[in-house]
Amino acid sequence: MRIELKQFSDIAPPEPSRKRRAVPEGEAGLTLIEMLIVLVIIAVVAGLITMNVIGRPDEAKATTTKGNISSIEGALKMYRLDNGDYPTTEQGLKALVEKPNAPPVPANWAQGGYLSAPPLDGWERPYAYSSDGMSFTIRSLGKDAKPGGDGVNTDLEGKG
Repeated sequence: MRIELKQFSDIAPPEPSRKRRAVPEGEAGLTLIEMLIVLVIIAVVAGLITMNVIGRPDEAKATTTKGNISSIEGALKMYRLDNGDYPTTEQGLKALVEKPNAPPVPANWAQGGYLSAPPLDGWERPYAYSSDGMSFTIRSLGKDAKPGGDGVNTDLEGKG
């Protein structure tokens, strides 16, 4: 078997020499002014998009908090299925991460826990938790950390 290596120029037909068409002085490319106009348009569009996105971080934190409350509710229900009752108010949500030592000590606490870390709301504050053993309430006080409020300051809660 024999392999021959050839260059493209060896196998391509010779190209007839082309004459370059003369470009008039005013059509030689983009001018500095045209480039600046394009950059200004891009900056305006980017500014409009940024203004719409920047004004919504607290709404995103509220949505995250609602999702977290749903996850905590699921973990609490698993805890109750395993142990018969929800963690007491004194045991708190920490009982989902570490096995409680305070009575009532859970008999069938899941190896590894029900959550990987103590839960925090979207504003990095712990949730308020209360329970009578048969039901529970989880609450985040919203952005302002005060009871009540409107919009992103609204209290978010879950019950079970």
